[in-house]
Amino acid sequence: MKSKILLVTALMSMTVGCSTAGNKGTSIVAEPKVYNETLNPHQKEYPNHLGFNDLHIQAIRHLKPESHDIHDPDLQTIVHHHCKAYDDGTLLCLMFHTGMKDQDKPMGFEYIITTAQFNALPAEEKQYWHYHAEEIPRAHATFPDLTAAEAAKILPAVNETYGKVYYFKKPHDKMPLGEPYILKVQDMPVQD
Repeated sequence: MKSKILLVTALMSMTVGCSTAGNKGTSIVAEPKVYNETLNPHQKEYPNHLGFNDLHIQAIRHLKPESHDIHDPDLQTIVHHHCKAYDDGTLLCLMFHTGMKDQDKPMGFEYIITTAQFNALPAEEKQYWHYHAEEIPRAHATFPDLTAAEAAKILPAVNETYGKVYYFKKPHDKMPLGEPYILKVQDMPVQD
């Protein structure tokens, strides 16, 4: 029994920083890293345990329409972007047409870079990227998990980025069929 108590005490010392027999224990519990406080104001409330819960953006005009009709419903479909912010100023957003519930599968992703990174791209590559200062109003983009004050604070940073959209699956297909493609969001019809 005495050896069990000593073992439990030693384990507690290692995990919570308690001391035993005059020796100071070392805590091995690390605090979650807040790696981008500007683009991820809720990091402390929602720890980054899955990776893509830093920033949630909703936007229309992010699905390729089935027709050339400006009233095609795909142009009005909200695409949910669940983004991870990286230390180099980039973001990677998994895109869902329904949200990010347990069984929802992404249909593509948007890679987001800074203006400086965009300016360093070769000229032939730049055609695939859209400028968010122009696209956010056209896409009626919102930040549903943020307050109006939080959204207003991050909008200037998001506006000065560029995005490139890749799709590997159509919204209602059960699995990825056909070839993946890049969607030039800036070429989508502008709606009222």
